[in-house]
Amino acid sequence: MTPKELAVLAAKALDGKKGEEIKVMEVTELTTLADYFVICTGGSNTQINALCDAVEEKLEAEAGERPLHREGHRGGIWVLLDYGCLVVHVFNSEAREFYSLERLWSDGKPLDMSEILTEA
Repeated sequence: MTPKELAVLAAKALDGKKGEEIKVMEVTELTTLADYFVICTGGSNTQINALCDAVEEKLEAEAGERPLHREGHRGGIWVLLDYGCLVVHVFNSEAREFYSLERLWSDGKPLDMSEILTEA
């Protein structure tokens, strides 16, 4: 499965758990950290953890991929799932506004998810 396909799969998993403001950005040309970032907002610590669990379950079940690293789950305001070619960021709304990854990585290429996600 390509990095783009993994990013779309992650976005679908977040959408399935009612993640908000789901964005997928291609950052291949900008950094060696990953090829794609998926960014999402969760309404509570419980939802943030459920969103991340859904991504992990879907990527393992459908692509055989497990995260190399999961960071931030204790704090509950920002969880990062690192898949190497893909990094999934799930924030609460205050942390998402504060860190403003879309602005920081504004040179990235956003993927149009309107045909794929229910809330895009």
